[in-house]
Amino acid sequence: MDGKGRALDNVRIERLWWTVKYENIYPNAYENTLQLHEGLEKYYYYDYERKHSSLNKKTPNQVYTGY
Repeated sequence: MDGKGRALDNVRIERLWWTVKYENIYPNAYENTLQLHEGLEKYYYYDYERKHSSLNKKTPNQVYTGY
């Protein structure tokens, strides 16, 4: 962080966790941590399918790999 109280430093990771929680964890209502771990391993949607407006309608994987 650049300084005390810089809320914008974590905005990207906070957005990622919000998306994971509301699109995967809460709708699936996992009963234990093993199911949660397995469910998160299968959650490819955010990186491989979900297009982001801030990335010119590309997925994070497309931007990272250059495709």
